[in-house]
Amino acid sequence: MNRLHFLPIFILMAGAFAAITMLVACGGSDHDTAAKVVTQDEPLWHGWNRYQIPEEDTLAQYGYELIANTSQYLGPKGSVAQLSNGMNCQNCHLEGGTAPWGNNYSAVASTYPKFRDRSGSIETMSKRVNDCFERSLNGIALDTNSVEMKAIEAYMHWLGKGIEKGKKPKGSGIMELALLDRAASPENGKKVYQEQCVTCHSPNGEGQLNAETGLYIYPPLWGPHSYNSGAGLFRLSRLAGYVKTNMPFGQTSWSKPRLTDAEAWDVAAYINSMPRPSKDLSKDWPDISKKPVDHPFGPYADGFSEEQHKYGPFKPIVAARKKQASP
Repeated sequence: MNRLHFLPIFILMAGAFAAITMLVACGGSDHDTAAKVVTQDEPLWHGWNRYQIPEEDTLAQYGYELIANTSQYLGPKGSVAQLSNGMNCQNCHLEGGTAPWGNNYSAVASTYPKFRDRSGSIETMSKRVNDCFERSLNGIALDTNSVEMKAIEAYMHWLGKGIEKGKKPKGSGIMELALLDRAASPENGKKVYQEQCVTCHSPNGEGQLNAETGLYIYPPLWGPHSYNSGAGLFRLSRLAGYVKTNMPFGQTSWSKPRLTDAEAWDVAAYINSMPRPSKDLSKDWPDISKKPVDHPFGPYADGFSEEQHKYGPFKPIVAARKKQASP
């Protein structure tokens, strides 16, 4: 792929479009590194405000722009290249990846490079970024030597300043919800979706486009322009945790959720039961025993079905794995 070029005329464009981010899939992490629930009196990490990026650090400024307005630069009609499905990184990494429990970037610089069970290899930051481009944005990988990739990495490093290497601050990633005693119900989730989500994301999950710009105001949750089957939020626990602490957008916070845990699990089940692009995952999880309990594609080392691995109940799987691992 040809090297992408930075357009020097860019200025921070933190308009309303960048601020309006809604439920979509990006990110996600291996189960063993998922963020844990914390009590409300514990301090949580909250990232720097974009206006605090030093004026001279134009690379980090551009990195923020690419996170907040990905489609404008790299979407189907991108001004730099046409690589992705039209969603923005910020659609699932809220507030430019700075919000506590908002699938934030707090631990990226402090933990990468690192070994990930999904690939069975040591992954660099650029590899992780391109995972998002190829999975959550259902697109094409960025040239790792491009100014765009370097800018995104610069922004991640700027956000991670002050975090000790190898550490994850409280509030990083996605909150891990308690497992249900039953399978999550797409049928129940459809009712939750109709009551809580349809206004922004539309009855058929296609989101809402700005008629003038052609960019998403509220992104699609399923269909051809949404995240594919390899995205982190296609795992039910990741989507349910994200929904619980962030949705409905603008009406919810991690400390004052609007949905119950059961509603979050069920609406996640409904969203992930709907059609979306698929991805070849044949090279994922080379050690199948390391697959998370909610990874929805076999084969598995534990004997449970794909249906149960997708919707649950997950407690029997957890119990069986613990028994299998015990001496």
